[in-house]
Amino acid sequence: MQQRTHRRLGDLLISAGLINEEQLKTTLEQKNPGQKLGAALIERGYISEQQLTDALSDQLSIPQVHLAGIVIDQSAAELIDQDFARRNELIPYKKKDGQLYVAMANPLDLFAIDDLQMMTGFQVTVSLALPSEITRTINRLYNEEDSVSELMTSMNIRPAEESAGLSVETDTPIIRIINKILTGAVEERASDIHIDPRESSVVIRFRVDGALRTFRTLPREVLSVLVTRIKVMSQLDITEKRLPQDGRVTVTVGKQRFDLRVSTLPTLFGERVVLRLLNTDNLLLKIPNVGFTKEQETLFRKMIARPTGLILITGPTGSGKTSTLYAALNELNSEEQNIITIEDPVEYQLEGINQIQTNAPVGLTFARGLRAILRQDPNIIMVGEIRDTETAEIAIRASLTGHLVLSTLHTNDVPTTIYRLIDMGVDPFLVAASLTGVVAQRLVRRVCRDCARPAAATSIEKGLFAKAGMPCPDRLIKGSGCKSCHQTGYLGRTAVHEMLEINEVISERLISHHDFRDIRNLVHDAGGRNMLENGLTKVSQGITTVEELLKVIS
Repeated sequence: MQQRTHRRLGDLLISAGLINEEQLKTTLEQKNPGQKLGAALIERGYISEQQLTDALSDQLSIPQVHLAGIVIDQSAAELIDQDFARRNELIPYKKKDGQLYVAMANPLDLFAIDDLQMMTGFQVTVSLALPSEITRTINRLYNEEDSVSELMTSMNIRPAEESAGLSVETDTPIIRIINKILTGAVEERASDIHIDPRESSVVIRFRVDGALRTFRTLPREVLSVLVTRIKVMSQLDITEKRLPQDGRVTVTVGKQRFDLRVSTLPTLFGERVVLRLLNTDNLLLKIPNVGFTKEQETLFRKMIARPTGLILITGPTGSGKTSTLYAALNELNSEEQNIITIEDPVEYQLEGINQIQTNAPVGLTFARGLRAILRQDPNIIMVGEIRDTETAEIAIRASLTGHLVLSTLHTNDVPTTIYRLIDMGVDPFLVAASLTGVVAQRLVRRVCRDCARPAAATSIEKGLFAKAGMPCPDRLIKGSGCKSCHQTGYLGRTAVHEMLEINEVISERLISHHDFRDIRNLVHDAGGRNMLENGLTKVSQGITTVEELLKVIS
C-alpha cells in the first residue's frame, strides 16, 4: 500500500490553490454532520469533482483510474457489501498477487482502508476515482437486474394487459425501475423528472441545469403500472385518470432524503407525470450560497435584519426565488422569533418554523391564511406568492403593524415590481411606507470547471460590456465540453441579481411619482447595479458566459 499521510483534505486543497481559508471555514460550518468535506465543497461550487481528484492525485502521488473505461472484476467487488461501498465511496475493481486494487473518492480515509484489509484479508492498493463514477459503478454492480428487457420479462407485461390494472403492491420489478430512475436523477443532479407518454414508447427525461435531457426510453406497455405505482407512493387516486392530480412523497436515494412533488396530467397517449426533487437536507439554503456579490449579501442581510417592512423577491417561474426566501428564513430562524409561512406548496420543511400549506378547495387561500397568521402573534411572516390585490393589501398592512413580511412576485425587474403593486390597486402611499427592498433574480448556468478555457471576446460581447459602461476583458472563460458536463460546457447554476433598498428619498418621491417611467428613473437614480451589470461581473470572473446572460436578460 502507498505511504500513509495524515494531511487533511482541506489543507491539501488550500495548498493546491483550489479553495481559500474562508471557503473552507464556511463549508465546515454549514455542512451536515456525516457529510464528507469533498462532497460539500463540490455541492457549493467551490471545486469540481475532477479538480478534487486531480489535486489529490498530484499532492498524494496516487494514480487515477477511470472506472467507465475498465472491466471490473466482479469477484473483487463482491468481497464487500453494497452498504460498505456506498458509505465509504469506494469499489474494489481488481485482485492480483495478494493485492486488492480499490478505487476511492477519498484516499485519506485510513479507517476505511484498515477496515477493508481486515474484511478481505488482502493488502490494499488505492487508486483515485471520481465520486460520481464510483456511485454509478456501485449501482451497476450491485443491482440484480440491469436491463429494462429483463425487468419486462419478469413483469410478464403484454399489451392487452396494459389497461387491465396490475397489482403494484408486490410488483418488485416496477419498484426497481422507479429506483433506477430516481438514482439516475440524483446522479445527474436533476431538479425534475419528466415521464412523457408517446404513441409507442415512454420517454424519461431529466431537467438538469434548466435544460431537459433524455435519460432512457421504456416500452409503451410500462406506462400504466409505472404511473399507478407513483400514484400509490404519493397517495393519489389510482382510479382517477381523467383529471390532473398533485401529491408528494418522501424518498431516500443513497444517503440523501428527497421530497418528491408529484404532478399528473392526462394527455392523448396517457397520463404524463412530473416529479420535482427537493433535497430535504437544505444544504444550500444559506445566504452565502445564493449567488450574491459581497456588497449584495451585506445589503440583503441589512434588509432582513429590520424588524418590520416588506421584502419582495421577484422573477419568473424557476428563477430560484423560493431558495432565496428560505435562505433568509434560515438566517432569521431563532428561538426568540415566531416565524410563520403560508405556501403553495411547502417545498422545504424547516425545523423551528411554522409552515402552512394552502388548500383552495376548502377555502384556505393566501389571503385567508394570512389573516389567521396575524392572530398568531408572529414576528416574521413569509407569503409564498402575492397573487391578488387582497393578499397584497394584507401583506402590506401586516408590514406596517410591526411585522417583517417576505414574499415573491412574478415580475421581471425592480421597477416593474414596484409598479405592479400600484397597478394591483394598492395605494402608492402604502407601497412607499411598507416596502423595505426588492430583489430581482434569474438563474444562469455556470461554466464547467473541468473544461473551462480562455477565449477571445467577440464583438457582441465587447458591445454588451460597452453598453453597460464596463471594461471588457480581452479573454473570457468558456467551457469546451467534457464528460463531466455532458459536452455542454456548463455544470451547475448560479443566480444574477439586481437589488434595491427603499430609502426615505425614494419613498417620498414614490408617493407623487408613480407611473412606470418615473419609477424606472427613481431606481436608476438610486445607483444600484442592474441585473445586466451583475451578470457581466460574473462573466468577467469566469463564472458564466454572455450567451447564458442573454437568454435570461432581454
